[in-house]
Amino acid sequence: MIEIKNLSKRFASTAVLEDLNLEVKKGEILGFLGPNGAGKTTTMKIITSFWAPSGGSVKVDGIDVTEDSQKSRAKIGYLPETVPLYEDMRVYEYLKFIAEVRGIEKDRIKKRIKEVAHDCGLSSVIRKPIDELSKGYRQRVGLAQAIMHEPEILILDEPTTGLDPNQISEIRELIKKIGKEKTVIFSTHIL
Repeated sequence: MIEIKNLSKRFASTAVLEDLNLEVKKGEILGFLGPNGAGKTTTMKIITSFWAPSGGSVKVDGIDVTEDSQKSRAKIGYLPETVPLYEDMRVYEYLKFIAEVRGIEKDRIKKRIKEVAHDCGLSSVIRKPIDELSKGYRQRVGLAQAIMHEPEILILDEPTTGLDPNQISEIRELIKKIGKEKTVIFSTHIL
């Protein structure tokens, strides 16, 4: 599903990644564990085509992410460390917006929002404004946007940062559930 060969990334004279080789097969869950500054986020941003590599290659389902980033991005759901939410929107409105951006057919949007809300435990807050949600529910909304278009691969950057122990447990269970059907890469610095 994901093949990384000799990947490197430099910012000016600083090497952030150097000669990384990695393969993640379909249906695997891979955790990047390491301290801040270890290159976890950098690797994820290169896989998702947010940043270009300085060297090496990344292929997503055989597609080179630098040669055809649009096609590779369509296969990926991404939850960055800082969840990009429009806090003035209600959960339903936000998920509808994401569905439209992701090109989901208009006659399927309502059904897909219902499925995603159920899967992510958002049904009880679907009509609430995002700015009234707890950090845990905001993470769930972020996860919902990442899976809205039914991607084959899910990339989650520090999905439990800032959550309390109960919320961490809930998000981990949700990731396990989603991981039964998808290839998942997540990063954490928490053992």
